[in-house]
Amino acid sequence: MIGRISAAGLAAFLCLSFGTVSQAATGPLPSLAPVLEKVSPAVVNISVRGKMEAQDNPLLQDPNFRRFFDDPMFRRFFQGPEGQQQQQQETQSIGSGVIIDAKNGYVITNNHVVQHADEIIVRLADQRRVSAKVVGTDPELDVAVIKLATTTGLTQLEMGDSDKLKPGDFVLAIGSPFGLGQTATLGIVSATGRTGLGIEGYEDFIQTDASINPGNSGGALITQDGKLVGINTAILSSSGGNVGIGFAIPINMVRYAAEQIIKYGEVKRGHLGVLVQDLTPELAQAMHVASNAGAVVSQVVPASPAAKAGVQSGDVVVKLNGEVIHNASELRNRIGSMQPGQKITLVLLRDGKELTISPILERLKKSDEEAATNEEEQGGPESAKPQTSGKLAGVALSTIPRQHPLYGEVQGVMVAGIDTDSAAARAGLRPGDIIVLIDQQPAKSPGQVADIAKKAGNKPVLLKVRRGPGALFIPLT
Repeated sequence: MIGRISAAGLAAFLCLSFGTVSQAATGPLPSLAPVLEKVSPAVVNISVRGKMEAQDNPLLQDPNFRRFFDDPMFRRFFQGPEGQQQQQQETQSIGSGVIIDAKNGYVITNNHVVQHADEIIVRLADQRRVSAKVVGTDPELDVAVIKLATTTGLTQLEMGDSDKLKPGDFVLAIGSPFGLGQTATLGIVSATGRTGLGIEGYEDFIQTDASINPGNSGGALITQDGKLVGINTAILSSSGGNVGIGFAIPINMVRYAAEQIIKYGEVKRGHLGVLVQDLTPELAQAMHVASNAGAVVSQVVPASPAAKAGVQSGDVVVKLNGEVIHNASELRNRIGSMQPGQKITLVLLRDGKELTISPILERLKKSDEEAATNEEEQGGPESAKPQTSGKLAGVALSTIPRQHPLYGEVQGVMVAGIDTDSAAARAGLRPGDIIVLIDQQPAKSPGQVADIAKKAGNKPVLLKVRRGPGALFIPLT
């Protein structure tokens, strides 16, 4: 049974949390009106019109169907004549934004709100409609800065410190859900540091149960004292509506991107040149690493700052500029908030020893993402045979077939199939993965890999796997 609470008790509770809460004129119940009156003029509604390339017929997006439509007649029926210029379609979208510089008319919003914009109309809190133009965007963070055509009568929102947020802190989400107009919802910080959602390139989300719905994108997440701590950007929902799980980009991340965009028209990020993954307890055991936190270097980009400084695959980054690195996302986010040319200090664990290096960050180049080693082609695939015992039980191994994207690029053994109930599948191994190392030994053939895995006995086995353009370590315990 839920106990009752008196109006006076509720007022006392909220007054302890919201210093600006006042008593309603008609009774003892508290009001958040003073907070909203302070911040609402700085939150705006954004309407966007634009054009984007028309998408292919949905059937042609599905590889299970696409293979049936190689005949030109079929493609002409579903997609139009070959060589025909891709048609454009009109798009409209709505979202929200936050004025961060009233003097110059700068507004922060989400990149996905304005990415196809030909025309942007901003409705201010006083119902004025003002045109705006895009100053610059940061798709990796899903942030954009737009500039209003007028600076008359604008109010800006003061930024807070998102690093100080803790689960349980009260927050307000303000925006224009479903285009209804400015709406405020109350909730708490449910969690901080949410990563691995695949929503953005750089993720360190604030999770909140304050209602966020379509149209809230780019709106404000504020604290009890009216300071901006996040930009609302996404929800987790199967229906498209709010279910109490919303995400906001921390303002400390947004601030850096906005400053770069206003100054340069884009974000200039430092590039270290490594692919990293979390150091899990299983991975630490397999790698014989005496640490419970860090980022494991699974791949080093050739000729990158990391490569020049001597970083190696298998190193574990435990500190950056004297501060502890807890996981891969933390390292990626912190490097991404530094500028090219900046010298950093990394503390690594390698072969049980601590090593300190000082690479100089560079700007990310397209060639860095595409760099790959040229190795001799391998023969045709052996027929895959599922392993019946050992660490790879339930896994079918083969040589790399010619149709595999990594054929001729790497040497190793392909996972041709895997039992979804096997220990290897639970550890993260997937069909199509290329095993390049097993217990620090090059993977030369399916038989050799299977033998090493069987002979390990009760000892953990460490695999280095190539998956698409990236690499990762997978421990089999």
